[in-house]
Amino acid sequence: MRRFIVHELVPALLALAGGAIWALCFARQPLNVLSWMALVPLLLLLGHRRAWLLGLLHGLAFWLVSIPWIAPTLETYGQLPSWMARLALVAACIYLGSYTGLFAALARSTWQRGGVLALIGPPTLWVAVEWLRTYLLGGFPWNLAAYAWVELPGALPLAAWIGCYGVSLLLLVANSGLARAVVDRRWQPVALTAGPIALLLALGVWSLAWTGRTSDVDVDPVRVLQPNIQNLVEWDRDQVETNYGKLLELSGRACNAAGALLVWPESAAWPYSYGRDAGLRSDVGRLVESGCSVLLNSVLESAEGDTNSAILVTTAEGVARYDKRHLVPFGEFVPLAQWLPFLDKLARNAGDYAAGRGPALLRWSEQQIGAAICFEIVYPAPVAEQVRQGATLLVTITNDAWYGDSSAPWQHYRAARFRAAENRRTVLRSAITGVSAIIRPDGSVQQQLGVGEEGVLEALVAGRSDLTLFTRAPWLVPLLCSIVGGFAIFVGRRRQRSS
Repeated sequence: MRRFIVHELVPALLALAGGAIWALCFARQPLNVLSWMALVPLLLLLGHRRAWLLGLLHGLAFWLVSIPWIAPTLETYGQLPSWMARLALVAACIYLGSYTGLFAALARSTWQRGGVLALIGPPTLWVAVEWLRTYLLGGFPWNLAAYAWVELPGALPLAAWIGCYGVSLLLLVANSGLARAVVDRRWQPVALTAGPIALLLALGVWSLAWTGRTSDVDVDPVRVLQPNIQNLVEWDRDQVETNYGKLLELSGRACNAAGALLVWPESAAWPYSYGRDAGLRSDVGRLVESGCSVLLNSVLESAEGDTNSAILVTTAEGVARYDKRHLVPFGEFVPLAQWLPFLDKLARNAGDYAAGRGPALLRWSEQQIGAAICFEIVYPAPVAEQVRQGATLLVTITNDAWYGDSSAPWQHYRAARFRAAENRRTVLRSAITGVSAIIRPDGSVQQQLGVGEEGVLEALVAGRSDLTLFTRAPWLVPLLCSIVGGFAIFVGRRRQRSS
């Protein structure tokens, strides 16, 4: 019994506690100092014979603590019974936790060998697994390790060179150095890892001089609207009209500069459709006649399927549109619905949208706008693709009202800050209930409206046409990490066999 407690129960409890501690780095108000040591428990458990299971438990605890808002969202808006919503949350967390289990299984041999291999193998394999999670089964690149360093000086501007995956690598190297110091009972691993990390972060701070370089696209006025309109659980025409009236009143006040761009959040004009409702087109037309351009969100209907679209209406260019490419599972489509029809009953309010076919820039004034609708902003490569296509300014519109005043809007917001820094582009983020912001090209915040606030953010923004290293090759760092991690596994297992 004592052997079971020491060798099985205690490591399992340590894994669960370690996952919960790691989740605190992604809370509504994150404990940023923890990010330097939060993954040490997981790394220490890599020497266990059941490292993969402990990794799964660590990942399960991490996701249960960091995304608990999924259950009440499914219960309130998906009309699921409470027990079923919680079961769905646990199932999702087990799946996501399996990536941590995979990491532990792959990194075990490199960790056991010690030395430089233990400092290189686990961090590169962590990045490789994050990259896999970005794309497998549609992908869920939420709460990447890098986002725990969003407030660390130098981390965001450094992302222009190495991207979020490179910053994740540095965070893991820092934790690996500390964990090896505990195992080896000497401080040399910390010294070996701290020096390069400090140097790279200093280079990130130094690169701010380049980030602030004068733009080569005209300066233009923008207005980011946050009407603070809550989602309706049940249909209420009076409330719909009140919400729409609030949006128009806010837009009228915001249209106070010639040529200004008004950015409406996702679902702001719901349930009206720009393609179907003449009243909405007329109201937008009056704003355009007043000298403003309007970027709004609408569902557009067609024979090929409905699309969740960003529509830009201007005096000079007329109407342009971008169709959302990365749809949200169980929100905008039901995966495997044709083979598993019961899934449709688990998502009664899910839409059935068609995905957009490619990037489409929206021309406004002298700017080319790259749009990302809601969940799309968490994908690094498609945003970089839009910038390579010529986007001088990035806009993301979202409806995070589904998740209330939880950690979800802030987790979503941190991803947008990294997209700005990676591509050195201003990002305009319009969220229906928050967080809305004007994010500078270095990822810092120029203006912000928190969750539950109502207002308009006004600024002059400048476009850019230069391309960062990350923008040119967003796949470079994760690919190199995958290659190095694979080589580390080969060396580690070869040495195990020879021993």
